[in-house]
Amino acid sequence: CPDTRYIPYLTYQGGWRALIEGVRIHRPYRSQGVGRQMFEWAIQRARDKGCHMIQLTTDKSRPRAKSFYEALGFTASHEGMKLHLKTMTWG
Repeated sequence: CPDTRYIPYLTYQGGWRALIEGVRIHRPYRSQGVGRQMFEWAIQRARDKGCHMIQLTTDKSRPRAKSFYEALGFTASHEGMKLHLKTMTWG
């Protein structure tokens, strides 16, 4: 969008945030601690970099994933929405 304009804003809790997205564990490796190890590494990395928060999104149709994130200490906070503008193709 060549005519995009950015409007600065302030947040109540400013600071660095880490964003985790697109996490998938191949089915044969689930429930073996792989995901937990990945997230523990990412959480520590965010702490080391001075982040005050980690945000992630998960599909509402994945209750096991939500339970996994809650077991790691994540709490539900916002309702997300999206608008697909372009179909993604892989390959």
